[in-house]
Amino acid sequence: MLARTPSDDAHDCPARVFRGRSEPAPSTPPSTPSSTPSPAPALSAFPRSPAICPAYAQRDASVSGSSPGKPAPSRTIGRVTAALASVPGITSLPSGQALFEVAEFFAGIGLARLGLESGGFKVTWANDLDAQKRDMYKGHFADPEDHYILRDIREIADDIRSPLAPRRADLAWASFPCTDLSLAGGRSGLAGEHSSTFWNFTDVVAAMGDRDGETPAVIALENVNGFATSHKGADMKAAVERLNKLGYWADVVTLDARRFVPQSRPRLFVVASRLPKPLADERRDTELRPSWLDRALDDESIDTHRTLLPEPPPLRGAGWTDLVDADDDPSVEWWDAERVAHFESQLSGINKARVEQLGREPEPSYRTAYRRTRGGVPAWEIRDGDVAGCLRTARGGSSKQAVVRMQKGEPLRVRWMTAREYAKLMGAPEYALPAKRNQAIMGFGDAVCVDAVAWLARHYLQPLLTGTLRPEPLPGQQTVSA
Repeated sequence: MLARTPSDDAHDCPARVFRGRSEPAPSTPPSTPSSTPSPAPALSAFPRSPAICPAYAQRDASVSGSSPGKPAPSRTIGRVTAALASVPGITSLPSGQALFEVAEFFAGIGLARLGLESGGFKVTWANDLDAQKRDMYKGHFADPEDHYILRDIREIADDIRSPLAPRRADLAWASFPCTDLSLAGGRSGLAGEHSSTFWNFTDVVAAMGDRDGETPAVIALENVNGFATSHKGADMKAAVERLNKLGYWADVVTLDARRFVPQSRPRLFVVASRLPKPLADERRDTELRPSWLDRALDDESIDTHRTLLPEPPPLRGAGWTDLVDADDDPSVEWWDAERVAHFESQLSGINKARVEQLGREPEPSYRTAYRRTRGGVPAWEIRDGDVAGCLRTARGGSSKQAVVRMQKGEPLRVRWMTAREYAKLMGAPEYALPAKRNQAIMGFGDAVCVDAVAWLARHYLQPLLTGTLRPEPLPGQQTVSA
């Protein structure tokens, strides 16, 4: 059953080292009206690239003058569309070809990159301020030395013409710090010490526009669901106002990693674009846009849009056991009997009953557990079901997730989750792990699920850039068929 509340699993967002600035809400352009949608067009999954739709090419002629605050569509998109249109018989791109270039802000260990590059994108520049995450990124990807820039984002806008600055890009991706937006982070919002780096990111986007003559055609933000409700929606409104001022309309969706992997990890994605608006979804309370997003999307003082998208996969109810490392894997370190006994002593009645029930099964059962403090008393809570809890970083004992093994005729066994299990639950089973376990836990616990990003890239970002999401008609026009 889909949860209808913007839960973040309470403590799922650690403090990052980024520090930014606060900004008052800027003035807003009027909202753009939408047209009545028709059924959603079929979308092919990458790497079988979808056909290039002539819709943007036809609309480009109508908007070539570009109204104030609404830059013309990206020259990259125009070149691609024109090149394909000039070749008789060409209706699709070569299979697996990366069309669009990405500047990846707050890149961490590069899991957003893995998702984007499975969906038709190529990350050409990345930035973060955490040296250990940079080391993990460089240990996994084979990039030129100047690909990943270890630098404070506040310095980038003021030095936009530096060789270290982001290159021209079609997509700017930003997984900016969630610390001040999470339920566990004090909820200071976009004025907070860490999450205020959103404003610094938009400063860089504006500087890229001044330098290149155009800003990236699409912006994608990733954060916790609490972004939408922080300060009763005022932070989301201020963020959209800033994007509007830069010439973008904005859409907001929520997507749980549990739709792809056995981990509960709901996240919010804001897709902003200065391209023509695709066909609108007039429905309410959907899987991607539950009713708690209405405040953000129905505010007529800001320019938002609900793009008609395919339904995401259903939430998974199992699968964790299939990902567990083998009991005799060298990285698995089971606790000794004394430590397990202490673990059992900190189980509540309902959790002891859960252990006893699963301990009567002939096949081994694996569950994840967190250590909580209830009424000042530490206690272990075992998840009910074959799905892991939201992965976190290794800061503090309550942030670590334990693995509990139960089987008939066998003693209870407990251990910490391995780095490889973290990688599997984040959709990156083959990621090159560092030697230090805690470094890996910090990197994966502070990242975004690869599969969630891949779904967004394949079904929203790439079709938006190629024009295969049918655009809404201009006044006096009929919708162009894909």
